[in-house]
Amino acid sequence: MTQMTQDEIISNTKTVIQGLEALRMEHHNLISGISATGDNEKHHIMKKNIESIELGLGEAQVMMALASHLQNIEAEKQKLKTQVRRLYQENAWLRDELANTQQKFQTSEQTVAQLEEEKNHLLFMASMKKIEDENQEQEENSEKLRADPVVELFPEEDHDERNMSPTPPSHFANQTSGYEIPARLRTLHNLVIQYASQGRYEVAVPLCKQALEDLEKTSGHDHPDVATMLNILALVYRDQNKYKEAANLLNDALTIREKTLGEKHPAVAATLNNLAVLYGKRGKYKDAEPLCKRALEIREKVLGRDHPDVAKQLNNLALLCQNQGKYDEVEKYYQRALEIYETKLGPDDPNVAKTKNNLASCYLKQGKYAEAEVLYKQVLTRAHEKEFGAIDSKNKPIWQKGVKEIFNKFLPMKST
Repeated sequence: MTQMTQDEIISNTKTVIQGLEALRMEHHNLISGISATGDNEKHHIMKKNIESIELGLGEAQVMMALASHLQNIEAEKQKLKTQVRRLYQENAWLRDELANTQQKFQTSEQTVAQLEEEKNHLLFMASMKKIEDENQEQEENSEKLRADPVVELFPEEDHDERNMSPTPPSHFANQTSGYEIPARLRTLHNLVIQYASQGRYEVAVPLCKQALEDLEKTSGHDHPDVATMLNILALVYRDQNKYKEAANLLNDALTIREKTLGEKHPAVAATLNNLAVLYGKRGKYKDAEPLCKRALEIREKVLGRDHPDVAKQLNNLALLCQNQGKYDEVEKYYQRALEIYETKLGPDDPNVAKTKNNLASCYLKQGKYAEAEVLYKQVLTRAHEKEFGAIDSKNKPIWQKGVKEIFNKFLPMKST
């Protein structure tokens, strides 16, 4: 016997109920007829049959109620399944929303951190701008502080003009279409120099490091601005006699500038000169000389062989050679520098007198006293004429006789 479905059971139960209802009606009719005849036995049998029929009807109704209840349970089950599916879908959607929200939150955190860094950078730039505005007049009056910092080679030694002044940024822009030092870095350099001159290295060094860190975050390590900042920090370390740290920074700056600006850029020459300065201060004249020569070569190519800045680089190179006893080269470099100064700046320019003084000092170290005397007289005579007018019998400088007596002690005795 095949298993019936719920619908078939209900349908059959209804049919059974209808049949039992009809059968009960027939039995009632039969009882009425039997009662009229007075047959008690048959009447009793019919009563029992009716009771059985009514019991069957009751069971059928129970089955119908049970079927209805089962239908309600099935409907509720389907409803719950639907709700479970909806809850599952809602749960999946909420998980997706949570993941998206977490991602947005992480992005927001990164944005907040970036904005915080930008805020700090803008505050720093604002402070630099304020300093720049305060020092604007000083910048306009001092071209030397506006350029990439290039320092004295050997300052305060015999008070000779043995320094390399910086090349103005305008020269960089005219000769090359490349990098020009930003105004904020020139301002920062002025501020650092001010602190360093006061011996406040505990302020100058952190200021340089903070600016360097900000530049590396915004522009990357291999950027000309970073090289300029490394150059400034190296000069502060040099003033503290931290030559090893300064050399490392200058070599790093040189690598960046060669990579980003090219090996023939004036800023590369400036860094080479500063590195030569550092080696010279440590007595490494042989290591400093090729760097100084390369800086000279770059300046000659960019500015021209007869530019005053080339003459200043020649002064540096001459001093390095003089410390190595290469006097022939020293004379050649000083004489060429002197020719450039006299041609481009005129005989009254202070650099002319200083270069003559340097060359005279070189002659003295070689024992060439006559040549030194000529140069010293030229320097003193020019200074006297500039201050008091032309020399004559009435306007004779008091130092002439003294100079002759001094040099006569050094000049070789004439044979009689």
